[in-house]
Amino acid sequence: MSDTLEKQINDWTESFTASSKLLNAMGNETRQYLILKMIKMGDCNGVRVGVIAAETNLSRPAVSHHLKIMKEAGLIKVHREETKNYYFFDPETKSLERLIETLQLAAEITKTLPHRCNEDNEI
Repeated sequence: MSDTLEKQINDWTESFTASSKLLNAMGNETRQYLILKMIKMGDCNGVRVGVIAAETNLSRPAVSHHLKIMKEAGLIKVHREETKNYYFFDPETKSLERLIETLQLAAEITKTLPHRCNEDNEI
């Protein structure tokens, strides 16, 4: 393995590990559903848990749990107004940018690996 490829793989491993929370947050079907619903709501001021729960027919505790995971992954942010929390997508989504870079690096690495299939696509 060349030094360049080894460095790319090490960089990818580090980047992939850094993206694991986001991959987990986006990999869950319920959170995917919440993401799509929140995007469709389109409220740039953010959305409250109760509104999300009503729109998705999920319980408030379930919505709160999923929002916490998405917040920890850097996908959404929250702002407070007195006692009310409003959840919104982070416009400066560094975690998504990191994931995109991770996927691009994976594609570059894959192109440099030797082809291991025979003509019938069997290994």
